[in-house]
Amino acid sequence: MASSLEHFVNSVRNLSGEGSWRELYEFLGKSPDVLMRNSEHLDTVLDTLDPQQHSLGVLAIYMVKFMILNQSAVQNQGILVPEPEILINQVSQFITVCNGEQIRCAPDSFAELCNQFTQCLVEQEMPARGIVPLSKAIRKARMNETQLTSIHANLLLLCLMAQNLKPALEFLNVEISEINSENGYFDAKHFLLYYYYGGVINMACKNFDRALYSFEVALTTPSSAVSHIMLESYKKYILVSLILHGKVAPLPKYTSQVVNRLLKPMSAIYHEITTVFATNKPSSLELVLQKHRDVLQRENNWGLAKQVQQSLYKKIIQRLTQTFLTLSLSDMALRVQLPNVVEAEKLVLTMIEDGDIYASISQKDGMVLFHDNPDKYDSTSTVERVQKEVNICIELDMQVQKMEEAICTNPVFVKKASGAIDEDDGGRSSATSALQGAATKVPSFSM
Repeated sequence: MASSLEHFVNSVRNLSGEGSWRELYEFLGKSPDVLMRNSEHLDTVLDTLDPQQHSLGVLAIYMVKFMILNQSAVQNQGILVPEPEILINQVSQFITVCNGEQIRCAPDSFAELCNQFTQCLVEQEMPARGIVPLSKAIRKARMNETQLTSIHANLLLLCLMAQNLKPALEFLNVEISEINSENGYFDAKHFLLYYYYGGVINMACKNFDRALYSFEVALTTPSSAVSHIMLESYKKYILVSLILHGKVAPLPKYTSQVVNRLLKPMSAIYHEITTVFATNKPSSLELVLQKHRDVLQRENNWGLAKQVQQSLYKKIIQRLTQTFLTLSLSDMALRVQLPNVVEAEKLVLTMIEDGDIYASISQKDGMVLFHDNPDKYDSTSTVERVQKEVNICIELDMQVQKMEEAICTNPVFVKKASGAIDEDDGGRSSATSALQGAATKVPSFSM
């Protein structure tokens, strides 16, 4: 090996042995050129380093391998280009065995490695192979279960592409309370993608309430411009709202003005669906959906739109339970505008099983008998459900208190809140205005 490469190996070994992670991190930041010039020896270097004891050094080598892989053929003249499938296998193994303490000292490099790993899997059409490694990568990179990393979005993308959604639920069924800045690598795109992909996955799993929450978070992220991710979230937010609540609730007041102003004219088709849905006329809704079918299919919202149509049928049936005690299946099919009695019976049975209505069907005369809610709210299951909700509220309150304490002890906040004396304005008035400003301004980040 060239002397420069030997110096690299010795430095990695010595600094790793001393536990000088910060110094090693800075050294590795200056090493890509050396590693790229010696691309034909990189696998030999990997054989001399232990992926667990020298995780940062091995991480730097794989980063350079991806840099070489992503360069054009002209640029790669004289440089050994790694085979994508071999590189995928190597990085998968590295993520599994690497030292979590070490890679957390280089969060930006590790996050970028996971991103390049994801892109390579997408290009090679092998998304399923990245699900287990990225799940392990998240557990090693985050400081606690409620911390969000940029790797989360990569994992959710692979789960969607592989149509294997279950592994993603572990990372979606948590309340995110903090973000790993990854030394500045994490940006708004990763945040938005996590909630957008999360909404799509929950939607596919029929967790519509959680999906709606995810899309709402994406839409209410402080911003000075509307991203494409926000636009797609808004379209799905409208359809999921109709399925879940039968109407589209306005976005919270803290939503950025630019979002409220620009999203509506960019989603005219979806607002037309909302308007027709409110008329409670399935035939009219069917006409609108068919008119815009090509657009809905192109935007991957056709299946969701058909569920909106099904939701309208259910909404009408629920209204009928407030008017009638009994109703024949044929009359119900006519009132709901279903094609035949068989479809009406199938829909009623589905709603009974899902707990959307309380009813029974008499097979003898084809009559539907509507009942009152049989739950007297005195059962053990009801108590358990209430206790679970109370525990969630208690945990949320504790999280808010911890966040408030963190803000109140933040040196920047304390400095602003105490009101540094301005020689031009005078001490007391300056302190008063600073306290007022601290109380009214909401922290945000630019998009």
